[in-house]
Amino acid sequence: MTISQKYKSLQKTLKKLDRVVAAYSGGVDSTFLLKVSIDTLGAENVLACIAAGPSLPDNQYKQALRVAKKIGAKILTVEPNEMDDSKFTANKPDRCYHCKTHLMKLLTEIAKQRDIDNVICGHNYDDKDDYRPGQLAIKKYKIECPLADAKLTKNDIRKLSRELNLPTADMPASPCLASRISYNLPITEKRLKQIEQAEDFLKKLGLAEFRVRHHDTIARIEVHPEDFNKITKEPNRSKIIKKIKSLGFKYVTIDLQGFRSGSLNEALSKEEKD
Repeated sequence: MTISQKYKSLQKTLKKLDRVVAAYSGGVDSTFLLKVSIDTLGAENVLACIAAGPSLPDNQYKQALRVAKKIGAKILTVEPNEMDDSKFTANKPDRCYHCKTHLMKLLTEIAKQRDIDNVICGHNYDDKDDYRPGQLAIKKYKIECPLADAKLTKNDIRKLSRELNLPTADMPASPCLASRISYNLPITEKRLKQIEQAEDFLKKLGLAEFRVRHHDTIARIEVHPEDFNKITKEPNRSKIIKKIKSLGFKYVTIDLQGFRSGSLNEALSKEEKD
């Protein structure tokens, strides 16, 4: 199937849904889905909902609001309050399921209050190949995944986003801050803030795609190998150590394996993933 055929399939699916509540984060996938939904159904038939809270960096939230306004979306900020759920904050391997359960339940309630039959999210065709317990919550609440249904991959979405002049086309993936905390280390607002401030600092040094993984007293930095020099050479090396230790970490390390999405899942056994 060509990318053009996939795009037409997406439009066809959206037309069938008629009116939708769209889960929106401001990332590549959800922004593309929101744009196509508005173009296909009309802005009056699409309500974008963004979840605010300590797991979403403040600058990412503000950027998402700006992009939504630019493409003419009606947007509602919601607060799923996942931090009040001990099953989420315990940070077991199924953490994402509990987070998504709170959000999807809330979005289905919002849709029902507005007599809207369908809630959509930006899961794409590539997501089926990764460990994503949040998909169980999506199935539980019967959330539609139009991008995955149209077999649109991340690369497809980036290419189409460029054609639509979306500012998110080449944006690096940025999952929630909780995904940076090593499993079984409880999620707290303090730890989320430590990660947010550390990553904000690294962005100011010119890094684009990277992660700061939280291992209690240890901050493990993942960057692409070609960016190693940016953080190991002076004066950046000393600046990074000083800043990250000032946030409460005792040790600052660089992962020689380099950046890779979902690296914390590498330590999980097959039984834990099941």
